[in-house]
Amino acid sequence: MNIENIQQPFIKKFPGDFSGNTMQRNTPKVLFSTVRPAGFDHPKLIAFNEKLSEEIGLGKFEEKDLDFLVGNNLPEEMETYATAYAGHQFGNWAGQLGDGRAILAGEIANNKGQRNELQWKGAGATPYSRHADGRAVLRSSVREYLMSEAMHHLGIPTTRALSLALTGEEVVRDMMYNGNPQNEKGAVVIRTAESFLRFGHFELMSAQQEYTTLKELADYTIENYFKEIQSEGQQKYKDFFESICRKTADLMVEWYRVGFVHGVMNTDNMSVLGLTIDYGPYSMMDEYNLNFTPNTTDLPGRRYAFGRQAQISQWNLWQLANALHPLIEDEKFLEDILNDYGSYFWESHDRMLCRKFGFDQLLTNDEKFFTNWQSLMQDLQFDYTLFFNELEKYDDQKDLRLQFENVSYTFLNDEKISRLEDFMKDYKSRLEKNIISREKSLEIMHKTNPKFIVRNYLLYQCIEEINEGKTEMLDKLTHALENPYHTIYPEFSAKRPSGYDDVSGCSMLSCSS
Repeated sequence: MNIENIQQPFIKKFPGDFSGNTMQRNTPKVLFSTVRPAGFDHPKLIAFNEKLSEEIGLGKFEEKDLDFLVGNNLPEEMETYATAYAGHQFGNWAGQLGDGRAILAGEIANNKGQRNELQWKGAGATPYSRHADGRAVLRSSVREYLMSEAMHHLGIPTTRALSLALTGEEVVRDMMYNGNPQNEKGAVVIRTAESFLRFGHFELMSAQQEYTTLKELADYTIENYFKEIQSEGQQKYKDFFESICRKTADLMVEWYRVGFVHGVMNTDNMSVLGLTIDYGPYSMMDEYNLNFTPNTTDLPGRRYAFGRQAQISQWNLWQLANALHPLIEDEKFLEDILNDYGSYFWESHDRMLCRKFGFDQLLTNDEKFFTNWQSLMQDLQFDYTLFFNELEKYDDQKDLRLQFENVSYTFLNDEKISRLEDFMKDYKSRLEKNIISREKSLEIMHKTNPKFIVRNYLLYQCIEEINEGKTEMLDKLTHALENPYHTIYPEFSAKRPSGYDDVSGCSMLSCSS
């Protein structure tokens, strides 16, 4: 691996703390602190993403490279660091936060000049660990490794995962925050992204009234990641904010398309590049439920429930608008952009639903059709992914009870079947308004509706196997997630078995998961 090509331009550009001190503390007026990974004596590689390594310019893995994958024996000239940011957590200002479990190696360019940052997650404490140890457990590391790659192959903007390795350490975690801490295997993931910059980086500098650094950070971000912005002065920052709003709305639409629930949409978990970032207590949705949240910490309020993610993203953008206001100084502009966010999101969302149903265009009465569909899905407890898979096979000559009984998490009595029949009649009538052929309609559906999603119970099974030293399930899930619009393993394209309904880690998780 070409680790000698990794550079650290960020720490050459911005104010930082170069002491290397991992003592957890406030670091005012800086955007990072240099810190070395803890180092591990008995690491063991579980998975390595060869294709990604080649894509980003790291090259092929050799046995000696295992040290780098867990942060051991790094070159002296490699100045590793953790960034400082702030955020609103569950609607409340939390002040300084920062990379508590993440340490950046820097960035690397491939032969096309495309740059990606590299970051260890779980490699040790930083000044921002907030009374924690900076470690990660195998359970959360497997979840991040698989889900970030699954989202990439679904076509959704995301951070990605390069490697997954055991550290050889035991880490104590209270998985459900219920007073039952246990020893778990420690692990480190290397994740990559064009940039890990978050709303919270801008919030921190603005809150500390470090407006010069705030401007420099915005300029740096625009120059490196928003090259399409060519304007100057205040207009540049207006265009910057508007672009972030669009990228964020587009990301929310994609989450709704596949039924992804993030679980912790704090402002410090929001990427300014519109990437899915920080895979904690996330879940792909099984039965359709707008109130579903996988995060035990989010109960009972369900602030970050599936159906509220677009609303919360807008709320988060209001906080970013406040942070960028010293650069933009135009309240009406910010209000107009944020007020337009809803209409832009909903139009994009409804066009996405049209593709899921195989409609060639959005029609005036489609909003009523979609509302009726949502009610049907919730009342009949239909599996979100499997419903659309069956819809692609819809034939009015088929017995609907037989076709959909394996899609529902409840018994389909005669009354429910009658509702389903009425809906299917409406669906058939709506399809007849298409200008395109049924073949073209199905083609749109095939490209929009995944046949495979990484469900929590599958992750649970995979984690259990890896704990036993087995990787067959990991290999199968990796193969399946790389081909999400095809049925590679039919047993994975089925609803969650009832035996997993109340198993911790299969439906509900904590923020530390």
